Parts: sequence; C-alpha cells; structure tokens
Amino acid sequence: MPLYLTRFRYTPETWAMLIAEPEDRRRAATAYIESVGGSLHGFWYAFGEWDGFTLWEAPDDVAMAAVALAIGAGGALGAIETTVLLTVEQTLEALDRAQAVGYRPPGAPRTDG
Repeated sequence: MPLYLTRFRYTPETWAMLIAEPEDRRRAATAYIESVGGSLHGFWYAFGEWDGFTLWEAPDDVAMAAVALAIGAGGALGAIETTVLLTVEQTLEALDRAQAVGYRPPGAPRTDG
C-alpha cells in the first residue's frame, strides 16, 4: 500500500481546546485511516511552520484523499498538506521509465523532424 506524509497546522482555537482538555489525537487519526482500510504509522508534533506530521498507509490515493478531505473540512486545521511517498524501488522504476518520455525543454530543437 502507498505511504503518505501529511503536514498539518492547528488553528489557535484548536490549540486552546487541546490546552483546556489535552487529548491524544493519534486515536482519532487511527480511526480515520482505518475507516478506509489503511493504517497510521506515526504521529508527531513539531516546532516550526507545521504543528505536526503523520505517516499513513492507505489502499490508494482516493482513500487517502477521502481522509485528508474529511480532516481538512473539520475546521480544526489551519492548513493540511499531503505528499505521496515513493519507495526507492518505485523511484528507480520511474527513472527507467523517464528515459522513454522524450521530454524536450521549451525552445530546444526538435528531434522528430
């Protein structure tokens, strides 16, 4: 199953609610991803631009999008961004396939006549 890295930022109101009533949000995150047949591999809080990071496994992009959309629409986050992660093997396969793409930068001479 594909892996996904999600970065999120809570709203000030969400932080205020968590301060008033601390809650382990891993439980909720686990339930959300399991509802689409996936699993949560990690949940971390951080300093800096993003308040937290999660590492998810989901059956496919549509399943992960459903979770990200539902969480994003909930109003507790000021921002959410999800990145599909590729294994080294998948990247090597993509590099092999890239050889056949035949990309030509704008303005470069055509080689197809």
